Amino acid sequence: MAPAGAVPRVEQLSSHHDVNSFDCGEHPLNYFIRRYAATNQAARISKTYVAVEQGSSAVISGPILGYYTLSLLSISRDDLPPDLVAQLPKYPVPAAILGRLAVDKKLHGQGLGRFLLFDSFEKVVDASKHMPIYALIVDAMFDHLIPWYKKYGFKEFPNIARRLFISVETLVTSSRP
Repeated sequence: MAPAGAVPRVEQLSSHHDVNSFDCGEHPLNYFIRRYAATNQAARISKTYVAVEQGSSAVISGPILGYYTLSLLSISRDDLPPDLVAQLPKYPVPAAILGRLAVDKKLHGQGLGRFLLFDSFEKVVDASKHMPIYALIVDAMFDHLIPWYKKYGFKEFPNIARRLFISVETLVTSSRP
């Protein structure tokens, strides 16, 4: 495992990654990367990005330290806070969704989750240069994650439990929310 303070490399999931050794301590997240991540990626449903140690190669990868997934969706403007609705068209708004974010339990509390979140911000901002993306959405799996996401600038949807968003404009105009 990468020592505290080491900067991992983030790359798209591929067949040389050992998904079976990853364990974040949450069965649904472990099961997803083992069973569905590659299949969804091949079907162009989502992309999974994994953090590995810098010294690993494209052929022989070290263990997966953490991962996240990105995909696209449309959100109803009526689901957003009322102060934003007036600025938006009367049809669904394009967004990216951070579907999953997980860190191997051996590395909990060492800042890898923050590192992966910021990496997802960079990918969404880059994608927004090529296609319209209004916001990055996240569905917090557990209530205790809501304050963690809010710390980085996410705001709650008023009527959808544990769903949060941050506008791409915020990601572009701030160096790090």
